[in-house]
Amino acid sequence: MQASTGPRKKAASRKRTALKRNTSQKRSPSGTRNTAPSFSTESVGRVGELRLNYAKPDRRTIIAHSYFTTPWKLLPPIYLDDTGAAYTLLVNPSGGLVGGDHLSIDMSLDRDAHVLISSPSANRVYRTEGKASEQHINITVGPGAVLEWLPEHTIPFAGSRFRQTLRATLAAGATLLLWDAVASGRIAREERWAFTDLENEIRITTASGSSLLERYVLDPATDLGSVGLAEEWNYVASFYVVNDAVAPEIWNRLESKIAPVLDERDGQVLGGVSTPPVPGLAIKLLTRTAPDLTYMLDTLWATIREELLNLPPVSLRKY
Repeated sequence: MQASTGPRKKAASRKRTALKRNTSQKRSPSGTRNTAPSFSTESVGRVGELRLNYAKPDRRTIIAHSYFTTPWKLLPPIYLDDTGAAYTLLVNPSGGLVGGDHLSIDMSLDRDAHVLISSPSANRVYRTEGKASEQHINITVGPGAVLEWLPEHTIPFAGSRFRQTLRATLAAGATLLLWDAVASGRIAREERWAFTDLENEIRITTASGSSLLERYVLDPATDLGSVGLAEEWNYVASFYVVNDAVAPEIWNRLESKIAPVLDERDGQVLGGVSTPPVPGLAIKLLTRTAPDLTYMLDTLWATIREELLNLPPVSLRKY
């Protein structure tokens, strides 16, 4: 004999309906319906500091003092050859910069120190509807010291806003090799020059007080901030080489070796080399692909190292 379950089913159904109604119409003590909390984009962002002081107490350059806060991480220096140069990776494990981030690097090299700087991967700047992402770099290179600054390029995503300043002050006899590169966007997604705005400033000052300044402001949506002739290219790069103790004939010889390198990939690379307002050379590049950009960096860097530092090329480990 089968028992009747009709009334029980109806009671259970009424209970579930009541619970659902109570959950969906839960009100605060004031009688108004609760809504999801809203967050202002102005409050988003991190303030990260990285401070590094390098010294050369004997045959090797070491990190004498360091300090960092999230998102920066500091790994011990790597020694790639027997020159004693300290190779340091700038590590930001968060994956990139978001709106409101304010990152800074304060780096100093004591007398005769030799430092190589790079990064494990490209510097990604994400879309924001609020504040820009900012990165400010301050570098001091002591007498006879050598800094080879070779980070990976920056990728500004569509809708991103990025501000970067890099200021390097060189003592007498100091050497600076400085590479800075920017992509037009995420090329694989056919995302080109779609960022909201981008500002970049590089200032290099020598012991005599003379200085080199590169500054540009890009806002692809306006005529004033358009990218002009660079629009058909995907990567823009600058390579500065500065030392106030190098004889003019050495700069002339180096320039004559660099010029043919810039002509090696006709149609894929457009570049030029010139004499800046400080003792050294200024190289400007446009490339169509990331492999072209990497090839030009590696080839130019090897040429400069051999001629200026009398050193062979090294392979930078990225992990």
